[in-house]
Amino acid sequence: MFTNRPAIKKKVTPISDQENLTKFSELENDFILIRNAVQKELLTNSNNNTSMDLDRLRPKIEDCYNQVLEDENILYNHSTRTQMLEWVIADIIGYGPIEPLLKDPEITEIMVNGYDKVFVERFGLIEPTSVKFENDDHLMRVIDRIVSPIGRRVDETSPMVDARLPSGYRVNATIPPLSMDGPILTIRKFATEPFTVQDLIANGTLTVALASFIESCVGARINLVVSGGTGTGKTTFLNVLSSFIPERERVITIEDTTELQLRQAHVIRLEKRPPNVEGKGEITIRQLVINALRMRPDRIVVGECRGGEALDMLQAMNTGHDGSMTTIHSNGTRDTLRRIETMVLMAGMELPLKAIREQVANSIELVIHLERVKDGTRKVVKVSEVQGMEGDTIVMQDIFLFNQTGMKNGVVQGSLKATGLRPQFLHKMVANNIELSESVFEK
Repeated sequence: MFTNRPAIKKKVTPISDQENLTKFSELENDFILIRNAVQKELLTNSNNNTSMDLDRLRPKIEDCYNQVLEDENILYNHSTRTQMLEWVIADIIGYGPIEPLLKDPEITEIMVNGYDKVFVERFGLIEPTSVKFENDDHLMRVIDRIVSPIGRRVDETSPMVDARLPSGYRVNATIPPLSMDGPILTIRKFATEPFTVQDLIANGTLTVALASFIESCVGARINLVVSGGTGTGKTTFLNVLSSFIPERERVITIEDTTELQLRQAHVIRLEKRPPNVEGKGEITIRQLVINALRMRPDRIVVGECRGGEALDMLQAMNTGHDGSMTTIHSNGTRDTLRRIETMVLMAGMELPLKAIREQVANSIELVIHLERVKDGTRKVVKVSEVQGMEGDTIVMQDIFLFNQTGMKNGVVQGSLKATGLRPQFLHKMVANNIELSESVFEK
């Protein structure tokens, strides 16, 4: 069904990019003077037209830039002149010093821990950069530029905000008085083209056997939960799972911030709405799940369950919406079920614990747990079936396990293998005319 492909090679950062960072450090004082002069010239020549669209603003900035260089008698070679113009444009209408980081395909996360401390994640490992903002005010201007176009705000009365860039990248900003180190900005990047199951096989996230098993589970409408810690690739994995959903089905996705990239033709995307300036108008994930049940879904995909919506998600899974999926932050497959129990209690329903566990056991059939291991790679480390209740305890059995055998040259050694046990829901695959080779479950 799936074939092994060569592992995706890590691209080495071009020397030119490193030289550009060095060049910026050398020309930083020039840049600040030129940028300020261009801004002043732009305001003078704009006739107070602050609503000019970006396509028209860019050539205006270039004209002002050329005028400033001529007036100040500043001479650069062609490459430096062009690079300085790009820096000025990025700072006036873009995202300032982090613009090159946003364009770097190797970087998956940008972490601004204050105006002069910028870190990035490459290939799962965090490293510092020489990028910095001028001061806290400069960083705040960039944060405002990110959140304002989508109707969000960040100030002392609302010092935390979740937003997204037009590219779909997820943004979180936290400012004083909550942050003690000035404004904090975190940007989670996503691949422009969603990862495929072949990509995950090539990267070692899963095996061919597990990929075949998961595809069969999605086709047989098994209720799935993807679990893991922060940055383990849960959303990426959920995207891959959703690619197995048949085209004929109506899918409704519900998210905090839109991240899923389903390619099916019949997909409805819903996103929660935060409260407005007056603290009104909030639409929660839970309300969206309840509303989705009235929209005739075949499947409901919740980007992440964090609270009371877990109860409604369980109800959906248990009332004719088989094959629904969600992700949950947890440390393991069994811990995932404990977290769901806690989240159901957050819904405010005074249900006995045994009733909640019965609901969980009757709704969720498979838990797939991911981890980011020591070398920075993401791997499926456990796949467990939920078999039902035995007394007051939910019974689970492991279908696949990752066994780490050590480290070699900084790379984790180990293998993801079947335990030899067969899941109880194989009859659903037979009912849906899905053939799954017995070799998938061989140790």
